[in-house]
Order: sequence, then C-alpha cells, then structure tokens
Amino acid sequence: MTNMTITIGLLAKQAEVTIETIRHYQRIGLLHEPDKPGRGYRCYPPDAVVRIRFIKRAQQAGFTLKEVAQLLSLDAGHCAEARSIAEQKCQQIDAQIKDLMVLRHTLQVLVKACQSDASAGHCPLIDALSTARDGGSVAISTELMRPTARDGGSVASDMAQ
Repeated sequence: MTNMTITIGLLAKQAEVTIETIRHYQRIGLLHEPDKPGRGYRCYPPDAVVRIRFIKRAQQAGFTLKEVAQLLSLDAGHCAEARSIAEQKCQQIDAQIKDLMVLRHTLQVLVKACQSDASAGHCPLIDALSTARDGGSVAISTELMRPTARDGGSVASDMAQ
C-alpha cells in the first residue's frame, strides 16, 4: 500500500460508515471496487472518503440511493439536472407530508372515538385496525361517525376541521 491509498478499514473510519456500507455501495455501483494489489488488501484513493460523505449527506437530505447515483453522475456543470432531481424530491416530500397529515387526522379521530366510547366494551381503534382493508389503509367506519351522547355530536365533525 502506498501513501496515496487507504485500506477499507481506514476509509470506513474516515467516512464514518461501516465496512459493510462501503461494500454495499460497491455492489450497487455507487463506489468503484479497487484492485487488490500486493497482499490482497483493497486500496482506495483518498477521494473515496469525499464520495462516501457526499452519499451520506444526500441520503440525509432525503435522496434514495438511486437518486444519489443520478446526482453522482452529474458534475458542477449540470446544475439544471441536479435542480430537477431536487425539485422532484421536494414534490415527493410534499406528497408524503400530505399523506402523513391524513394519517395523523385519522388517528386523532380514532383516539377521540376511543375516549368517547371508553365504556362500550370495545375499542374503536382496535376495531378499525382489525377491519382495515388488505391494502393496509385504515377506514373510518360509519359507526365512528355517529353522534355520541357524551359529546353531543359526532366524531366525524372533527374531520371537517
């Protein structure tokens, strides 16, 4: 090994990842697998640390490894393409936020139903999860929408908020 290369262990330490992470990046093509000169140790160029840190920062920003590969294929002169990838990611994040807000609201309705039906001998939350469609979505049953004597209204009225 020369001074210009580093071992996989040192690369992992400097890039703050595991050796298995480096091997995974190699298997999926994000990092080139170096030759094994001499004693069979993989010797990486110092810029491999920079590449792995780029991958990790991109993941922290929400990019998938497939999207990271797209970004890595670009250079500084391809700002429009990089911006397009980032804009698509923003749209995906907006859609996820919307889905999470719907999910949160559904859970809030179920929590309120549990509070108002506490003595009924069943749990609306457990019932809703037990009868969820095979697709995995939790439907608010019409039973949960009915007015309750306790609150003088319906749980469904909360959905309009």
